[in-house]
Amino acid sequence: MHKKESQKPEAVEAAQEIEQRITELTNDLQRTRADFENFRKQTEIQKENEKKATRLATVYKVLPLLDDIDRAISTYEELKPLEKSLEKTLKELNLERIDSGVGTEFNPDHHEAVMAEGDGEKETVSETLRPGYYYEGEVLRPAMVKVKRIS
Repeated sequence: MHKKESQKPEAVEAAQEIEQRITELTNDLQRTRADFENFRKQTEIQKENEKKATRLATVYKVLPLLDDIDRAISTYEELKPLEKSLEKTLKELNLERIDSGVGTEFNPDHHEAVMAEGDGEKETVSETLRPGYYYEGEVLRPAMVKVKRIS
């Protein structure tokens, strides 16, 4: 009986070692899965950021064309019907013009003042030299304006 009793502790010890190894491997697998999931999420975020940067770069390149179209519409009365079509296209591109009409309160976050006249406390837009745009709700390019200071 001595032999059987001495084998039992060895078998228990081997079983404990196997159980410990299974636990270690399970933990390794769980960490690997978590690392992979984090990598997948990070890759998705990078892809979305790259898409957004590409769209933004494209929109920046379109701005001079929009400026030319605005000037053409304001110069040639027969092009006025294009204005609605242009506004619709801007909306589809998630572009919105910054309000810079005459009398609009000057806001340095939305307007870039290149000239100022008067000496009052209140600053209002007296003329828009170049329209500004919001892209997806954020200022893409501030409106270039003349400012009039009034009391």
